[in-house]
Amino acid sequence: MFPSYDIIVVGAGHAGCEAAAAAANLGSKVLLITMNMQTIAQMSCNPAMGGIAKGQIVREIDALGGYSGIVTDKSMIQFRMLNRSKGPAMWSPRAQSDRMLFAATWREMLENTPNVDFYQDMVGSLIIKGDKVAGVVTGLGHHIEAKAVVVTSGTFLNGVIHIGEKKFGGGRVAEKAATGITEQLVSLGFESDRLKTGTPPRIDGRSLDYSKMEEQKGDADIIGFSYLKNIQKPTKQRSCWITYTSPTVHDILKTGFDRSPMYTGRIEGVGPRYCPSIEDKINRFAERDRHQLFIEPEGWNTVEIYVNGFSTSLPEEVQYKALKEVPGFENVRIFRPGYAIEYDYFPPTQLKHSLETKALNNLFFAGQINGTTGYEEAACQGLMAGINAHQKTRAHEPFILKRSEAYIGVLIDDLISKGTEEPYRMFTSRAEFRTLLRQDNADLRLTEMSHRLGLASQDRLDNTLAKKEGVEKVKELLKEFSLEPAESEQYLTEKNSAPLTQKQKAMQILLRPNIDLISMRNSIPRLRTALKEFDNDTLEQTEIQVKYDVYIEKEKELVKKMTQLEDLLIPDNFNYDHLSSLSNEALQKFKRIRPRTLGQASRISGVNPSDVQILMVYMGR
Repeated sequence: MFPSYDIIVVGAGHAGCEAAAAAANLGSKVLLITMNMQTIAQMSCNPAMGGIAKGQIVREIDALGGYSGIVTDKSMIQFRMLNRSKGPAMWSPRAQSDRMLFAATWREMLENTPNVDFYQDMVGSLIIKGDKVAGVVTGLGHHIEAKAVVVTSGTFLNGVIHIGEKKFGGGRVAEKAATGITEQLVSLGFESDRLKTGTPPRIDGRSLDYSKMEEQKGDADIIGFSYLKNIQKPTKQRSCWITYTSPTVHDILKTGFDRSPMYTGRIEGVGPRYCPSIEDKINRFAERDRHQLFIEPEGWNTVEIYVNGFSTSLPEEVQYKALKEVPGFENVRIFRPGYAIEYDYFPPTQLKHSLETKALNNLFFAGQINGTTGYEEAACQGLMAGINAHQKTRAHEPFILKRSEAYIGVLIDDLISKGTEEPYRMFTSRAEFRTLLRQDNADLRLTEMSHRLGLASQDRLDNTLAKKEGVEKVKELLKEFSLEPAESEQYLTEKNSAPLTQKQKAMQILLRPNIDLISMRNSIPRLRTALKEFDNDTLEQTEIQVKYDVYIEKEKELVKKMTQLEDLLIPDNFNYDHLSSLSNEALQKFKRIRPRTLGQASRISGVNPSDVQILMVYMGR
């Protein structure tokens, strides 16, 4: 019934979809197995993509040739560039999505990707031959062979849903859990553990009074995520709204704490620190008398509302009673209560940087199975696992991004080197080179290397090279172009900048505070003529490179120093027991994680600089 495949992807969430698309676009024959064909790329939690650091990841996925950015641009109902008041390294794109359109667009793109087949079934176990994975066995008893398997099981591995005192199996509400894989892998020596996450109640938007809330509109200029030029973005947007809890709401919620699975010990898994439940917020931040709630529409043509900030697993009647006290929610109707879900994950120190498991060849993990939380974190892992599964089956070198090259590289290195005991979420603060890893330059950083790999299209490469060439042309023009005091006086006055007393190069004026290249171009006719062939994207990129040149060069110097350690490879069979001077903790961590380089060894939690020095000396360095 089934042919043999190059790669089988287990699970069709954000990680699975990106893995299948990447491997197929590289030329592998892929089978995507999902328990429900109707929930491919389902947004299980909030209907949004991007945000602080997450937006940078989506742009990196797009620059590499992944699909998440395109799908988001085609399905967004609102776009905002967050942190505009801060420096460009902190700017982060975020989009509200139409939940149903997002999933439908993903499925349509996958169905139009050559080399992707689909099958609806549960995967109960893996086919293992010697020290490698050779396929899967499905719930219906089908043995399907493949050269590599990518497991992207999300929250489905032995998933348990909690609502107050009610508890039942499930990977997502109204969907059954997946069983078998955890038990098989643990029997083979893998380590597994439990994590939890939660989701807020879904609300009937017709029952809300928006006059009691603050309106939050989208940006007038929709930049979007994809670097491709031909993606049609929306011409209108839907607003989100902001309201707040109160001491009364908190008091009502507290009445359910004795029946909360989180406080009664029925949930064993650790939840996401940076996306706490409402009961956790009340408990941890007892001094606060209110918490912000974002009221987010779920699409263009639905009344369903997502209450961002009200994640909970309290009893349903407590949720309802508390919500009625929130301003604008006095007549609220609930479509579905909030719930918590706990599930199996495999501590990611058991993986190589390619996301292949150390214990079994040709088996790759991506997404929440590795202890992460968030669509964006899952999607980028799926992309990298799909690429590397393809590389492995072709006997090619793995494709590994460094910490200095991408947030994706930071995320994977953090997981492999440090592990995680709580759901891992990306932040700009996790990246030591965030001035280099901006959302505006992901294409300049990544597209050429992805094109060499065979993933990024020629269109993407052409756009990137044109942008790079355009930036250099604009820089040269600004160095040579002189502005007269008379033609610049009105513009500089409007920008609260000192008027010129003599001719000055445009480059020097651009370096002033409050001056931006696009407004300067628009306000000074002669400059507008000189720059007419360059689009806003090129001008913005030029401005960032000019204004932040000193900081960028400093970080590049730091990268060079760090690269010296990253280039010192540690042999796979290195015997750490010979290093008697190592601390006991370092010895245990080195033997368990088996770092690839001295740089990675230095980032392992509990390893001291002296331990790295000892390792360096022993290796003859």
